[in-house]
Amino acid sequence: MPLLDPKTWQSRTLSGGEYAVTEPATGESLGAVTLAAAEDVATAARDARAAQAEWARAPHFVRAAVLRKAGDLFATHADELRDWIVRESGSIPGKADFELHVAAQECYEAAALASRPAGQVLPSEAPRLSYTRRVPVGVVGVIAPFNAPLILSIRSVAPALALGNGVVLKPDPRTAVCGGLALAAVFAEAGLPEGLLHILPGGPEAGQALVADPLVPVISFTGSTAAGRAVGEAAGRHLKRAHLELGGNSALIVLEDADLDAVISTAAWGSFFHQGQICMTTGRHLVHASLYEEYVERLAAKADSLAVGDPYREQVHLGPIIDSAQLTKIQGLVESSTAHGAKLAAGGTHEKLFYRPTVIAGVDDTTPAYTEEVFGPVAPVRSFSALDEAAALAAAGPYGLSLGIVTRDTARGLDLAERIPTGIAHINDQTVNDEAVAPFGGIASSGTGARFGGEANLEAFTDVRWTTVRGDVAAYPF
Repeated sequence: MPLLDPKTWQSRTLSGGEYAVTEPATGESLGAVTLAAAEDVATAARDARAAQAEWARAPHFVRAAVLRKAGDLFATHADELRDWIVRESGSIPGKADFELHVAAQECYEAAALASRPAGQVLPSEAPRLSYTRRVPVGVVGVIAPFNAPLILSIRSVAPALALGNGVVLKPDPRTAVCGGLALAAVFAEAGLPEGLLHILPGGPEAGQALVADPLVPVISFTGSTAAGRAVGEAAGRHLKRAHLELGGNSALIVLEDADLDAVISTAAWGSFFHQGQICMTTGRHLVHASLYEEYVERLAAKADSLAVGDPYREQVHLGPIIDSAQLTKIQGLVESSTAHGAKLAAGGTHEKLFYRPTVIAGVDDTTPAYTEEVFGPVAPVRSFSALDEAAALAAAGPYGLSLGIVTRDTARGLDLAERIPTGIAHINDQTVNDEAVAPFGGIASSGTGARFGGEANLEAFTDVRWTTVRGDVAAYPF
C-alpha cells in the first residue's frame, strides 16, 4: 500500500479551496490538495496546543523512539517519496535521494535531542536549590519553501517535535505533498500521537495567520529575504521569536593557484545543482585574472555539455524551473545583464520550463544577474587581481549566507575566509552543502544566524525556565 494516497492524504478538512498538484516538467496534474485559510490555522494551533501538553510530559525515550522510527521510514518508503520529490519539485533523482538521506539524519539527530541535558544547576545566595530547565515553547509554526521541500520542512519539524512541541507546518502549495503531506504520513506511521503535527498548505494569508496566532510563540521560516522581512516584522509586533533562513548571493573565490581541472566541476555544481534554485547557490564566481579567460571558456563548455530535461523520464543533469513566474524572472535578469554589457558565454535559452545552464562573463556592479539573487542556473563570472579585491568583492552586497574558496594553500584560504562575513564557509568546495549535524544559517539579509543543528535547535524550540526549591518557606521582613 502506498504511503501517500491522493484520496486520503489530507485528514483535516480545510476551507481555502482546491489546488492542483502539478508536475512542472510536463504540466500534468498529480492530484489535488485543499489549501488552508486563516480560520484553519487557528483551529490547527488550538488542536496542537491541546495535544502538546501530554506529549511534553512523555518520557524522553518515547519521543526519541518516534523520531528514530520516522528516520527509518524515510528509507523504507524511499522509492515512493523519491518519485514525489522528482515529479512535484522538478528534482533529479540524485537530489531527491540527498533530501531523503538528510531527512532521515535530521530525525536521528532530533531523537538524540530528546535526552540532551535539559539545564544547569546554578549557585545561589539563598539556602536553596537553583537551576534552569529547558521547556518546550508549546507550538512551533514552520513555513517552508518549494526548492528543497522535504529538507526545509523536516529540519524544523523533527527537532521541534523531539523537544516536546506541537507543530503547524505550512508548506509551499507547489510542493505540498513532498514538503508537507509526506511528513504527516511518515510521522503517523512512526506512532506520533494525533493532533501534534498539522499540515496546512497555503499562500500568504495562511502564513500571516500563522505568524499572528497567539498560540504559536515561535516561527521557523525559510524563504525569500523580502518575505522573511515581513515575517520578522510581524513576529516582532506580536512579541514572538522568528528564526529566519533567507536568500543569498554566495561567492566562490578561485585563487591563482587553483587546479582548474578539479575546480570546474565544483563550480558548475555550485551554480547549476537543482537548476540553481537553492539559497546557497554559487551566484558569483570571483576568479583570479590569470585564470579568468580559461575559467570562463571551460565553465561554458561544461554548461553546454549538461543535459536538461524531464528528470522522471530521462537521465538529465538539470530538471525544470518550478513554474513560469520563476522562469520569467531568471530570463529577465539574464537579458537585462547582457543589455548592461555582460557577455553570454553559454545558455540563456529555454524550452518551456527547461532553462539551459548559463554562464555570463564580463560582469560588474551594474550587472543584475551578478548583484541580485537569480534563483536559477546562472553563473556570473568576474575577475580580480589581488586578495584584498577578492575579499571586498565577496563581502559586497546585502547577503551573508555561504562562501567557497578554492586554493592549494588551505591556510591562505582560511585566512581569506575570516575577512568575509558569512554564516557558512567552505575551503576547496563550492557553496552548496548541508548536514544534519551542522549549524546552518546566514547573516545580514540572509537571515538571523545559525538555527539548525544541536545547540541551535535547543535555542530555537525551547524556553529557559529558572526554578528554585527551598526546604522551608522563605522568611521576609514584612
